[in-house]
Amino acid sequence: MTEKIIPLADHRYQNTIPIVPARLEKPTGLLTDSRARPLQDLRISITDRCNFRCVYCMPKEVFDKDYAYLPHSSLLTFEEITRIASLFVAHGVEKIRLTGGEPLLRKNIERLIEMLAALRTPDGRALDLTLTTNGSLLARKAQSLKDAGLNRVTVSLDALDDAVFKKMNDVDFAVSDVLHGLDVAHQVGLGPIKVNMVVKGGMNDQEILPMARYFKDTPFILRFIEYMDVGASNGWKMDDVIPSKEVVRRISESMPLEPVAANYTGETASRWRYVDGGGEVGVISSVTQAFCSDCSRARLSTEGKLYTCLFATGGHDLRALVRNGRSDEEISTVIGSIWRGRGDQYSELRTANTASLRAERKVEMSYIGG
Repeated sequence: MTEKIIPLADHRYQNTIPIVPARLEKPTGLLTDSRARPLQDLRISITDRCNFRCVYCMPKEVFDKDYAYLPHSSLLTFEEITRIASLFVAHGVEKIRLTGGEPLLRKNIERLIEMLAALRTPDGRALDLTLTTNGSLLARKAQSLKDAGLNRVTVSLDALDDAVFKKMNDVDFAVSDVLHGLDVAHQVGLGPIKVNMVVKGGMNDQEILPMARYFKDTPFILRFIEYMDVGASNGWKMDDVIPSKEVVRRISESMPLEPVAANYTGETASRWRYVDGGGEVGVISSVTQAFCSDCSRARLSTEGKLYTCLFATGGHDLRALVRNGRSDEEISTVIGSIWRGRGDQYSELRTANTASLRAERKVEMSYIGG
């Protein structure tokens, strides 16, 4: 009998404390990186804990009962999150997404949403404030999230078949509970609601058509995500990737699709609509059709590390600056300096050099969000 060994590096402490430049700068709201990509989106992980053990994110073999999660004192406080977020907004961020882990596990999350909802862009506009969830707590939380100022939610759902879904989440959680959460979220006005399905070949790709049929002619926007090599714990292999073009082909054979223009520059999903007017689906093709060239997303980890790519191997410790008494102007200057030096293009390089890139251990998705 052979044991399956999955290497896992703890990236929470492999970070650098940024040096504050001698010359401080005021944000202009027009910050761009070395490839002329603007800073427009900030994803904030507010907990490293999750009540699911999805095989592509937090597999049980690694995230078991003995796994050491971050102590509460290491997490950014709501005040610290809001302060840092406000500095990103001054640099041009217009959209903030709360992630995890499972963000709805963070106690009093509604208070954080209220604080973030009060932020304004330099020209006085409210932010697009969103949240990604596995849906397990959505039914009971939807109204309070909406009341606190949340605009919309994205819900992860990897299958309609209960047996397949339970195999994917690995904690025996039923599909019906997630579907109920979706309905409640729609009723309270958290929309438009997107439903994300990670497609892993040989595990749930037979659910592509049932998912498409179920969400066709509904208010929900279904999106299919290629199985990605995020982190070091999910045992990723290229053979498990179902290309987005194959997903579109399978759906279109039964329910014809046609392409739709992107809503905005930097949108992660390619959009397709049903020819008969039954709504739309999206495909997120990070593996086979890299979209690094217009990526405008920064990520803030649970304990305040700034990551400039989902596939990063290290971050920049903003929490250290906050807790060491640095001023807003100093921290803002650091953020600007980091983003201007950003040249990340992992997904563009992956297809030609996957093996050597995989040799570098990357931060886990559950730590910086998807």
